[in-house]
Amino acid sequence: MLPQNGTRDLTGYGRKPPDPQWPGGARIALNFVLNIEEGSEYAIEHGDGFSESTHTEMPASPLPRGKRDLAAESMFEYGARVGVWRILDLFARRRLPLTAFACAMALERVPDLAPALREAGHDVCCHGWRWNNHWQLGEAEERDHIARAAASLRRTVGEAPAGWYCRYGPGENTRRLVVEHGGFLYDSDAYNDELPYYVAVGGTPHLVVPYTLATNDAQFSRGNLGTGSEFFGLLRDALDLLRGEERGRMMSVGMHARLLGHPMRAAGLARFLDYAAGLSGVWICRRVEIARHWWAVHPPPPP
Repeated sequence: MLPQNGTRDLTGYGRKPPDPQWPGGARIALNFVLNIEEGSEYAIEHGDGFSESTHTEMPASPLPRGKRDLAAESMFEYGARVGVWRILDLFARRRLPLTAFACAMALERVPDLAPALREAGHDVCCHGWRWNNHWQLGEAEERDHIARAAASLRRTVGEAPAGWYCRYGPGENTRRLVVEHGGFLYDSDAYNDELPYYVAVGGTPHLVVPYTLATNDAQFSRGNLGTGSEFFGLLRDALDLLRGEERGRMMSVGMHARLLGHPMRAAGLARFLDYAAGLSGVWICRRVEIARHWWAVHPPPPP
């Protein structure tokens, strides 16, 4: 029996997780996630009453609430103007795939970006209409945001998003509303496992492909990392340990263009891309491929 959505499950797969049977006999499914949020964050121009500074060079804006922070805005602009193109170029030169967790408004505001993602063959997971807190939205507003985001991505990317992931954590209605909207193959609004799993949402099996804030460049903005070499070491250590374990796993790497797009940090990413690509038993893949594989090879149990 599948656990019900919204019910805490501290057991999961327990002592005997399933063999994921990744394609080609791979041990690890390695998925790089580029969060595209720039231009959709909280801002005075959007009527939010304050300027966002999360995941920038400043952990918190020094300006009083209600005052427009032009420095923080320009740090977000760096991600859209420079950082995102540097990261996409690193993957293009190595012919490696990634998944974009893209806020729909962000893609609308940088018209060249959606075509670039599509032409490179990257998949786009819906990161909401804006980079805002879904747990603060009322049910009707959240339903509208989900529908608006999916429709926008269909226009900019050329197809409906297969996955969903909102900022930080969902609200209590989020997963139900995502399933209600329909068309989503999975969501990543969880951090509780290293393999996909199913939950029951209104009696319907729904796939969760967990994400992580650990192997994530957000560690820079928290002061846990200082250099690209440290980022490379963090990712390498995680991958090495996973490859040495008895059972196969999934590993996500979170990236933000306004952080990792800076040269001294991007250098660490480049080193890890070369390192991972040179290893056997590592399937570097898109997130939608993980979801499709799980539905096909590990279908949900009968109701």
